[in-house]
Amino acid sequence: MERVMIIGSGGAGKSVLARELGQRTGLPVHHLDTVFWKPGWEPMPKKEWGRKVAELARERAWIIDGNYSGTMDIRLKEADTIIFLDYSRWMNIYGIVKRRIVYRKRSRPDMTEGCKEKLDWEFVKWVWNFEKEKAPLLREKLKKMEEKRVYHFRSRKELKAWLAGL
Repeated sequence: MERVMIIGSGGAGKSVLARELGQRTGLPVHHLDTVFWKPGWEPMPKKEWGRKVAELARERAWIIDGNYSGTMDIRLKEADTIIFLDYSRWMNIYGIVKRRIVYRKRSRPDMTEGCKEKLDWEFVKWVWNFEKEKAPLLREKLKKMEEKRVYHFRSRKELKAWLAGL
């Protein structure tokens, strides 16, 4: 486990897991939200974004959390381990609401400084629809990853049990 990709809906706990695995393994952690967003929620230009993700993916070892479907294939190609946090929409909604409360009026640790935590309707809809619109596509894509270690967790309890065994 040297190149670990963590994916799942917003609110699933991808960044928290990335930090935990980073502490346990010593692997460097890259939060894609921190890379993509500039202060004031300004996105990185598309060309620069693709180059940056490719650069990160070529590093010898890493943990990268985040979805960003436009660069997912780059990371899938280079990853040796993929962790999919495939939780219910209610669990993910709970996660984004809790995060909004905990980091109210400030940036969370896995976000660029100057990007204060926010919760807008567009993001809530994306999280709500993830289970129906995005997760099935990811499940199909991951079925084809025969040469990779794929961990597919359907609950935090499953993830916790797996972490206990590391």
